[in-house]
Amino acid sequence: MLSGFSTDTFSHEGVSIFYRMRGGGPPLLLIHGHPQTHVIWHKVADQLSEHFTVVLADLRGCGDSSRPVSDEHHTPYSKRVMAKDLIKLMASLDFQEFQVLAHDRGARVAHRLAADHPDAVKRMMLLDIAPTLSMYEGTNETFARAYWHWFFLIRPKPLPELLIKADPDAYLIGIMAVRSEGMKHFSDEALAEYRRCIRIKGTAESICEDYRASATIDLAHDRTDRDAGKKLTMPVEILWGEFGAVGQCFDVLAEWQKVASDVQGEALPAGHYIPEEVPGALVERALRFFK
Repeated sequence: MLSGFSTDTFSHEGVSIFYRMRGGGPPLLLIHGHPQTHVIWHKVADQLSEHFTVVLADLRGCGDSSRPVSDEHHTPYSKRVMAKDLIKLMASLDFQEFQVLAHDRGARVAHRLAADHPDAVKRMMLLDIAPTLSMYEGTNETFARAYWHWFFLIRPKPLPELLIKADPDAYLIGIMAVRSEGMKHFSDEALAEYRRCIRIKGTAESICEDYRASATIDLAHDRTDRDAGKKLTMPVEILWGEFGAVGQCFDVLAEWQKVASDVQGEALPAGHYIPEEVPGALVERALRFFK
């Protein structure tokens, strides 16, 4: 997987971010979601690197990036701080402006990245999310049953951490299998990598702190933007899974139109894991949007 991509680590403020890079065109940052790593892009990265300089980063707390200790306000795992990791990474590569393709938790980081650094993000494609604030404020029984982990992971420590560490494989498969068509779309190599990374010391704590931040400090940041009437101004494309909970529970485009002024998008014939379920369709739309 991802042969031909260089590997390196960028460090700032005591945190190391692992990344891979390949290509020679305009910069395109790819950001993964939960419970995965940058490897989620392995079915699309080669084709995208023929047109762009593709940067695949592991978010803090994931993959081979650092897992910093959190605080009582979950600040180290706020999407604002996680976005700062990536803006600094791209600047270190001499990319002051770039485009973003992001999935799941990574798309939440991308949302904050675009909100806090609008001059850096030229275009942004987000996969299978509605805005975090919309999803929490619009929670109903159907959504809560499908996204049970949102409410499990934000429970006070150490209970969620202990349960994840007791059987990391059971947690990983329990999240992924029910949001796709079982496990058939995930290659053995990719799954082995996800299994390796969820066992790295500190991962369970980082997972929980990421979600606790989303339910607290991240919502405060989002509400501040809403109260100020602040909207994203760059072109945004939203793609979601036709068979996933996000499209079934929310009017995805309508929710994004509340926070962005230039939005388009559609459902794809997939569940949640679009890059691994329908990579061809994703590449087609990414090339159309980013080029």
